[in-house]
Amino acid sequence: MKNAEIARRRTDSISRGVGVQTEIYVDRALNSEVWDIEGNRYIDFAAGIAVVNTGHCHPKVMAAVTAQMSKFTHTCHQVLPYENYVRLAERLNALVPGEFAKKTVFVTTGAEAVENAVKVARIATGRNAIIAFGGAFHGRTLLGMSLTGKVDPYKKGFGAMIPDVYHVPFPQEIHDITTDHAMAGITKLFKADLDPSRVAAIILEPVQGEGGFYPAPKDLLRAIRKLCDDHGIVMIADEVQTGFARTGTMFAMEQSGVAADITTMAKGLAGGLPLAALTGKASLMDAAHPGGLGGTYGGNPLGIAAANAVLDVIEEEQLCARANELGGRLKQRLEAIRSVTPEIVDIRGPGFMVAIEFANPTNFEPDAGFTTRVRIEAQKRGLILLTCGVYGNVVRFLAPITIPDAHFAEAMDILEAAVAAARLG
Repeated sequence: MKNAEIARRRTDSISRGVGVQTEIYVDRALNSEVWDIEGNRYIDFAAGIAVVNTGHCHPKVMAAVTAQMSKFTHTCHQVLPYENYVRLAERLNALVPGEFAKKTVFVTTGAEAVENAVKVARIATGRNAIIAFGGAFHGRTLLGMSLTGKVDPYKKGFGAMIPDVYHVPFPQEIHDITTDHAMAGITKLFKADLDPSRVAAIILEPVQGEGGFYPAPKDLLRAIRKLCDDHGIVMIADEVQTGFARTGTMFAMEQSGVAADITTMAKGLAGGLPLAALTGKASLMDAAHPGGLGGTYGGNPLGIAAANAVLDVIEEEQLCARANELGGRLKQRLEAIRSVTPEIVDIRGPGFMVAIEFANPTNFEPDAGFTTRVRIEAQKRGLILLTCGVYGNVVRFLAPITIPDAHFAEAMDILEAAVAAARLG
């Protein structure tokens, strides 16, 4: 089979609403390498969008899933529960930031975790309104896209959003948007449109993912925490993309000294299997009545087994430290590339959640075209990259944290060549 042949079949059989970045059809993958059906090899700096932080097919994760498959694959925890679900909840309760008693709910996707976090906040507070941030991404469900702060492609053409969702600016140092601007946006909102006593939750990403890898300043997180405490508002940290060693700590919020009331997670949790969770204050998480939370596939036994193995791998292989090491090396190489590439206007991100932003060096306008050329040139040379940002002018680097040094060095050489080729047009 050829990639082009399957691409034609895909066009005929799958909704065009499911967009794809490449026409590379995968045959197999191992750690940071992927091979397509034609035998071409690629280094994967996407990791399924920060899902396989522990690498494709990590042997310990695969062994855990295989062992679980030999026992049972599904019973629905709400019908016939199982111990490893409880054990994973205990581990997350201990790992998620916050010096308070916690409880956990398992669901299937990040968007579902976010939706359930909002449900918990609403039932616990008896309020409806939610505040989110411009540039945020919280999912493609109706509530998820309502919370998301980016129109195209997530909201475009889908009609009215969920009511009582409000957006304020998110700090972006390079674009001169500060914490003061963000907090002034909330103050204005409270003065003009929204009584704070109606706000159930404020939700934010500690590092915006799809929005462009902009880290939330510590003073913003502290200000939001105080605001929530002052008005009885639930603070929700969306750690779907930042979680599980990606930022150099298990969760990004650890680096701020601020604890959210509820933390949502998915992606890197189960090493490639669909599993998501929300962990929060026990008093909040117990606000819902029995049956109000959950789902048929929530906490599927295979995903639970994989997630317990992922947590073991992160600890045993010291992946938080590895993320910091790799991120430092990546930034050093990017700075060298920037010295001869005026189109690179920013390098940012904690741990191994790093991005570069491109703009026209003459007028500093975001340059999505140049960004796309970098991605395509890298792909031609065997390196898979992802773009992001409201203006599509950011390349984000999300390689598995387990990537071997040799593959990392090879990827850096490819990236340097791709940027140089993009400059030639």
